[in-house]
Amino acid sequence: MSRTLQDVSPIIIAHRGASGYRPEHTLAAYELAILSADYIEPDLVSTKDGVLIARHENEISETTDVASHPEFAYLQTTKIIDGETKTGWFTEDFTLRELKTLRAKERIPQLRFQNTAYDGLLEIPTLQEIIDLVKVKSREINREIGIYPEIKHPTYFQSIGLALEAPLLATLTTNGYQGANAPVFIQSFEVSNLQELSTKTDLPLVQLLNDSGKPYDFVISGCESTYADLVTASGLEEIAKYAKAIGIHKNLLVPRDSNGKLLSPTSLVTDAHAAGLLVHVWTFRNEDYFLPLDFLENPQGEYELFFNLGVDGVFSDYPDTAFAVKEKLQFKLGSS
Repeated sequence: MSRTLQDVSPIIIAHRGASGYRPEHTLAAYELAILSADYIEPDLVSTKDGVLIARHENEISETTDVASHPEFAYLQTTKIIDGETKTGWFTEDFTLRELKTLRAKERIPQLRFQNTAYDGLLEIPTLQEIIDLVKVKSREINREIGIYPEIKHPTYFQSIGLALEAPLLATLTTNGYQGANAPVFIQSFEVSNLQELSTKTDLPLVQLLNDSGKPYDFVISGCESTYADLVTASGLEEIAKYAKAIGIHKNLLVPRDSNGKLLSPTSLVTDAHAAGLLVHVWTFRNEDYFLPLDFLENPQGEYELFFNLGVDGVFSDYPDTAFAVKEKLQFKLGSS
C-alpha cells in the first residue's frame, strides 16, 4: 500500500450512511454505518424555515413518499436548480414540521430491492439529530465518529435567502466542533463558498472535484475554469490555500475506457500530496452496475487498487466492505 499523505490509515466515509443496506440519509443508515466507518456523510439542504436536513437533493420525490401525500400536491412545481430543470417537490417549500410527516424510501429500488423493506418507516433527519446520534454512538463504542457534511447547491440556496453555510457553522460550533483537528470535513462542489468559509472557520474544508463540467459558481460568474483545470498542479496549489482535502471522482484517479475497463492511474494522488492536500475518493459501491469491468463481482479488488495508490479516504455505500479490505491490507503490511 502506498503511503497516505499523513502516513496514517485511510479513513472510511459512509456515503449517505450505509446506503447499500438502508435508505440513504436516514438515522438507520447512519447508525449501521457507524459500526465500520470513521465518518458519516450527510448531504445538507434547507427547509422553508431554515433548518438543515439530510437529503441528497432538495427535490425529494425519489427519496420520500411525498407524491402519496395529497395534502402536499399543491407544492409540486418545476424549478431550475444549477441549470437543470427539475419537476417535483422541494425541501425549501416545506417547513420541518411538514417534512417530518413524510417517510424515506429507497432511491434505486431496481438495484437495492432489499432496502425497500424499510420504505415508509424512516423520517428525514435534521443535522442536529445526526450529530446527536454520532455523539451517543461514539460513547457507546468508545470510538470517535466524525461527520462529513456536504453543502448542496450553495449558490441556489443563497439566491433564495436560505444560505446553508452560516447555520452549518453555527450548529457545529454549538455542538463543540472547533479547530483544525475536529472530527469534521465540510465539502462542496463549488469554490467560492469554501473560500469564504476558510476565512470564518478553522474546520477542515474539502473541494469536491467531478470528472467533467465545472463548479456551478464558475458558471454563474463566467469563470472559464473547469474541474479539469482544478486538478492540475497549479489548480491544486490554489485549492490548498483554502482546503485541507480534495474529494475526487474515481475516474480522475483511475480513468475508464468507453467499455468501462480501467486505464492506467493518473498522478493525481502524488500531485495532491505534493500540494499538501488529502485525497478522498468517491463513490465505492458493491453492485456490478457501478463496478469497472476489471472487478465485476469483486468490489474488494477495486478497493485494493485505490488503497494501494495511497488515497487518504474512500466514500462507500458499503463501509463494512471498505473496512474489511483495509484491515486485510494493513494485516499484510504488518506481517510483511
